[in-house]
Amino acid sequence: MPGPREGRSASDRALAAGKLMVAWIALLWLLEVVDVATGHALDRFGITPREPSELTDVVPSAFVHFGFAHLMSNTLPLLVLGFLAALSGLRRFLLVCALIVLVDGLGVWLISPAHTNTAGASGLIFGLFGFLLVTGFVERRPWGILAGVLIAAIWGGSILSGLAPTQTAISWQGHLLGLLAGVAAAFVFRRRVTSRALTWEERP
Repeated sequence: MPGPREGRSASDRALAAGKLMVAWIALLWLLEVVDVATGHALDRFGITPREPSELTDVVPSAFVHFGFAHLMSNTLPLLVLGFLAALSGLRRFLLVCALIVLVDGLGVWLISPAHTNTAGASGLIFGLFGFLLVTGFVERRPWGILAGVLIAAIWGGSILSGLAPTQTAISWQGHLLGLLAGVAAAFVFRRRVTSRALTWEERP
């Protein structure tokens, strides 16, 4: 959540975060249009577990979806959670996303059931949820803690349901791994809290 000091105003950071996430979502929809137009040729970029050649699909799999309904279900949570996470700085946000996608994809490749094909942004969504949930506590920032509580209240129910092993139509493994990767990212990319007093220009 917010807490960066990048020399830009809050409105500038919000605008940059909004532009990035709109572009990200637009890319996902464009890819799905191409997928449908080519007879779902892009579905092969999903991850089939424990096949060495599939390791190259760890990153692309986070951008491919199995139909518009699949993509639609991921669009709003990715847009909102991505926007909130990007407010802390675009460089940090992209590093967090990279860590989540890599850990989640490699974990799916390692532990998902054989002969399955896993793709979609849901692992990243669960990761961003985990990141936003704990980063305020990790950095001891009151606004970040409040944001984490609000995000848990709004999204917590759907997140918990997505972790249920009884749901065979979804990759609960990918969801769980993404969540854990997001929590880890909050520690790996945490910002140090300084005790210096704010100058007059920095005061709200």
